[in-house]
Amino acid sequence: MEKLFTPDFGLMVWTVVTFLLLVAILAKFAWPPILQAIKDREEALRQERVLAEKARAEAQRIQKDLEAKLAELDVKSREVLSQAQRDADALRARHSEEAKAEAVKLMEKTRAGLEEEKRRLVGELRKEVADLSVLAAERLVRKSVDAGVKKAVLDQFFHDIEKPGKR
Repeated sequence: MEKLFTPDFGLMVWTVVTFLLLVAILAKFAWPPILQAIKDREEALRQERVLAEKARAEAQRIQKDLEAKLAELDVKSREVLSQAQRDADALRARHSEEAKAEAVKLMEKTRAGLEEEKRRLVGELRKEVADLSVLAAERLVRKSVDAGVKKAVLDQFFHDIEKPGKR
């Protein structure tokens, strides 16, 4: 057992040769694919980093565009609201003017109707007064006056009635 712990020159040579042979085989067959895999991975990571940077820049551009569009929409909505307010004010003013004009027309129509009714009632009243006056005059004349005087009194009475506003 002691032989295992003592260095033997032949065993050392064979161990070094085997090690160098293994390194040569690995260097020939295993090392290039490992290095290629590392290079491929580095390239993939670099491309992903570039794509991520492009995506971030695109996202920032889109965000700026959206903010600009939102600001534009805000301005447009304020303009639309302002125009709607102006239209509502104009409509309100127009309706107010129309209502005032309608009220004036209604007042004029009512005034005209009242004037017409007043004229009609005055005419009826004159007719009634005339009828009553004729009746009273007739009774009075029958009692005290002859036919010539009757005619003169009646003519004068009718002449007075025909002139409105004399009384």
